[in-house]
Amino acid sequence: MKLSEIYRMDIYSDAGQYLGEVQDIIIDLEHGEVSRLLMIPWKTAKGEAKTTLRNKSILYKNVKNVSDVVLVSSPLGNSQDAKKEEVDDLSR
Repeated sequence: MKLSEIYRMDIYSDAGQYLGEVQDIIIDLEHGEVSRLLMIPWKTAKGEAKTTLRNKSILYKNVKNVSDVVLVSSPLGNSQDAKKEEVDDLSR
């Protein structure tokens, strides 16, 4: 599947909850892989990058399936500490 086909797809949790729509994609060029799916365009985040990454993005490793919709699993430890670790991991 091409990345361009993922844009504008609906994102649902494995519990059936609608989470949003793929608006942007973050790619880790160093490792050559998709890192995150954003539910708002990255250019609108401006000075609120960490907040956007915590609240309006999905780690690609949590994606279970991409077909008609993007199906994601809930990360273990859905606490603020777990989300902070995920965002801090990006800055390394």
